[in-house]
Amino acid sequence: MKKQIEKILEQLRPGLQMDGGDVELVDVDEKTGLVRVRLLGHCAHCPMSQMTLKMGIEAQIVKEVKGVKEVIAV
Repeated sequence: MKKQIEKILEQLRPGLQMDGGDVELVDVDEKTGLVRVRLLGHCAHCPMSQMTLKMGIEAQIVKEVKGVKEVIAV
């Protein structure tokens, strides 16, 4: 599961980096389906970061990785 998530983040990363941000995988709890990520750079302080997290990062991961229920920023 972790490798699948890393692959998805690699695909999303260029778009985040174009705006001066980035994302880092912190933890994957396969039992609960919870994924923790850290938003970096401009993404960490952007007022749109929750939308980026939920409608971008989470949506893609939940769609492609069976068992993931939620992605949260730490």
